[in-house]
Amino acid sequence: MQFEMMYSKIHRATVTDANLNYVGSITVDEELMEKAHLRLNQKVDILNINNGERFQTYVIKGERGKRDICLNGAAARKAHPQDKIIIVAYAIMDEKEADTHIPYVVHVDENNNPL
Repeated sequence: MQFEMMYSKIHRATVTDANLNYVGSITVDEELMEKAHLRLNQKVDILNINNGERFQTYVIKGERGKRDICLNGAAARKAHPQDKIIIVAYAIMDEKEADTHIPYVVHVDENNNPL
């Protein structure tokens, strides 16, 4: 049996930009990607704490250290700069993996610095 489990998340990130004229995705600072074990083009759920929106997109790499969290393309309609979001990634696991996996959780401050 296979289970879709939370693999990692970035908790309460602040949206720094929303770029409607870009071809889809969420730009995430490279360092935050590494800390959350996110991969380039990985599918993620975005949970907007401010307005309750929940949607899926994929991750693209932002410049290391800039702390950018930018929603691009259609996703830009789902959040505004300064909104707080949770970025959640999942993985398919067998029963043994699901029982032992501890998700990678990255908490950030209001400037998207890891805590």
